[in-house]
Amino acid sequence: MPQSLSFLLIHVVFSTKDRAPILGATIRPALHAYLATVARNTDCECYRVGGVADHVHLAVRFSRTITAADLVEELKTSSSKWLEMQTPDLAGFSWQRGYGAFSVGPANLDDLRRYIDNQEEHHRVHTFQEEYLAFLTKYGIQYEERFVWD
Repeated sequence: MPQSLSFLLIHVVFSTKDRAPILGATIRPALHAYLATVARNTDCECYRVGGVADHVHLAVRFSRTITAADLVEELKTSSSKWLEMQTPDLAGFSWQRGYGAFSVGPANLDDLRRYIDNQEEHHRVHTFQEEYLAFLTKYGIQYEERFVWD
């Protein structure tokens, strides 16, 4: 086979350090646009970015040449530096150490987009911790909760 082709769609989730609710409504649209640009600069296709004050979600189609760990490292490193330059309130900003990356079938892309678009509504009822543990359970990921949070 002379050509390498793939369609790997993932849902990436990560939070601010200690889940601090410091991503205000005024900075989030620019942050989401910035994260989408960072993903695209790694040759990934970014279908959606969203979130609330303490975390972000991304729907990303992977490039053939990058790993989940490399993509998330680039997203977090670049956006941390960018956020620190936006306002003195975000000086020293950092994301949590870990992240979640969950596979999504192409047929579920529209559902994932809707889910990301409705984060404000979703988090009126559920905390980030509840949401994240539900993802781990849904995807059958074994975990010890004492090691999930930093």
